[in-house]
Amino acid sequence: MSKGVLGAVFAALVLLGAGTTAGAVGETDGEAVGGTPGQTVGLVADEVVVGAAEADLAHHGHVSLWDGRVGVWLVTENHGPSDVVDATVRLAFSAPMAGGQELPPGCLWSSSRVVSCRTGALPDGGAAGELALDLRTAGQPQELTVDVSTAWRAGGVDRNSVNDRHRVLVLATGDPYVF
Repeated sequence: MSKGVLGAVFAALVLLGAGTTAGAVGETDGEAVGGTPGQTVGLVADEVVVGAAEADLAHHGHVSLWDGRVGVWLVTENHGPSDVVDATVRLAFSAPMAGGQELPPGCLWSSSRVVSCRTGALPDGGAAGELALDLRTAGQPQELTVDVSTAWRAGGVDRNSVNDRHRVLVLATGDPYVF
């Protein structure tokens, strides 16, 4: 890859983090970088995706902690404007979970502290069914945090990522902490 192309890719990646469209990405050596003006450009797994759909995903639910158990209930919604073929919600816990626990279909352990679950297709204005997890912690923490976030599987751009990223502090009271 030439020095000019590497510079263009770097510029595109930097600007993508700021939420630009392809027409505003920049140019190098007289060649435009990105797609056509007004076309959405997304960054998925460290690669530039031209023509990526724009959709606003939101995760809402609650988390409880009691006697070394964690309960998570959440619903994922798509506020549009485009359909989402598939996405993944990631739940990262500050405390490790006990090994050997089965998860619902479409979910997998990424580590002892991270669970990733497919949402399935989300039409514009639609929601995925409720995801419910009942997990055991490796010990009996008095508190933990849960980071809820979206990981795109089918590409896409979410210009309103505030409603799909949450950090929830959960005390071992059994009370539901809403996000």
